[in-house]
Amino acid sequence: MVQHETLDRIYSALADATRRDILTRLGEGPASIGELAEPYGMTLTGMKKHVQVLEDAGLVSTEKVGRSRQCRLGEERLDDAMAWISFYQRLWERRLDGLEAYFTLQKGTDS
Repeated sequence: MVQHETLDRIYSALADATRRDILTRLGEGPASIGELAEPYGMTLTGMKKHVQVLEDAGLVSTEKVGRSRQCRLGEERLDDAMAWISFYQRLWERRLDGLEAYFTLQKGTDS
C-alpha cells in the first residue's frame, strides 16, 4: 500500500481548483510559470507557490530553461492515488455484492 504521507500530499495538492486546472493545462503540454499564471491574472510568485505544492506532491516537475521555469506533468504520482482509490473501490464493490446477495436470499425466503 502507498505511504500515507505521499497520499496526503497528493490529495492536499488536488484539493485546490487552481492546482487541478494547472494539471489539466499541463496535460496539453509543458508551460512556463508565466503561461500558467496568465489566465488567472496571478503574480508569478503566487503561481510559483501553486506549482511548488504540485511539485512537492510529485504531480509536476519543473526545469529552469533560460530565465523561465518550464513545468510538465510528473511521471507517476497519480498512479499512486489511483492505486489507493482502486483498492477501496474493489473493497466496496465486494461488500455491496455481498449485501445484494443477502437481500436476494432474504427476498427468496420471504416468498
